Amino acid sequence: MAANEQHYTLELPSFDQPVKLLIVVAPYYKDIADELVAGAKATVEAVGGTWDLVEVPGALEVPTAISIADKLSNFDGYVALGCVIRGETTHYDTVCNDSSRALQLMGLQGLCIGNGILTVENRDQAVVRAEAKGQNKGGGAAAAALHLIALSRKWAAPSKGVGFHTDAIKLAGQPDESKKA
Repeated sequence: MAANEQHYTLELPSFDQPVKLLIVVAPYYKDIADELVAGAKATVEAVGGTWDLVEVPGALEVPTAISIADKLSNFDGYVALGCVIRGETTHYDTVCNDSSRALQLMGLQGLCIGNGILTVENRDQAVVRAEAKGQNKGGGAAAAALHLIALSRKWAAPSKGVGFHTDAIKLAGQPDESKKA
């Protein structure tokens, strides 16, 4: 069973400038959501980051909240948290697939998102995965967002650029300062 397997976990990245994350949680199963949030908060704080927390009604609203925040605020990244437990209808499949797909599409557009929306068969599986002192999937989602932020900052480093620079433009009749002693 997968629960007994050991997995490699990357070290948390370090940052020259503090990071600010938005944690978006759907507290449909409040006790599980609270554990996910505790893990996410602790992970963000472990790298000296700050976080804001918002709650939405369900997992389908998590991506919409992140999209709104991206357009109207200044977060470096996002942590999506919630729990979907399989029921008797196909609603489970819709919620799991649509929330995951929306988060993935935003990620492909450059948003740094850690997906910690649990998709499980039963409550026991959710509890095991959510516990901050256990599998800590909330902390794992925050770590994923932090790693993506680190990559984004690495690749966004200033470069010399190409093209014209305003200091290189000389107007007719303007003295050439480079020829002075």
